[in-house]
Amino acid sequence: MIILELQKVNYDSLNARQKETFNFQKVSSILADYGFATIKLNDDWNGADFISQHIDGKTFLKVQLKSRLTFDRKYLGADLFICFPYKSDWYLFHHDSLLNLFLSEYENRMAVSKSWLERGQYTWNTLSSKILIILKPFKLD
Repeated sequence: MIILELQKVNYDSLNARQKETFNFQKVSSILADYGFATIKLNDDWNGADFISQHIDGKTFLKVQLKSRLTFDRKYLGADLFICFPYKSDWYLFHHDSLLNLFLSEYENRMAVSKSWLERGQYTWNTLSSKILIILKPFKLD
């Protein structure tokens, strides 16, 4: 009899590619509970890291996997969903649908930031209670 002595990995010890694979596996498991099967893409296809297909045979999501809440101009018009973890929760939202809300809600911060104006992207390392309220409908349980 072969007995495996498995040890959980320390996420912080993983390199960037390993973290992306780890996160893909974690969110794939959660999406399976919602009736989705996932297909990891080796190279971003139209900005997507993976495709998620629902059992209804009609719903396909192009998903960009991020390590934090992120908006990026390069995703505009690409019909992409952004998926990211925060603490022990996962969130999935349509990029363009939330972008305008965040630009207006955070016009004194995000919309005028050097990051958004010059690089066309903005991320949050920590989420305020206000942001968590906005994101509540997009939380995967």
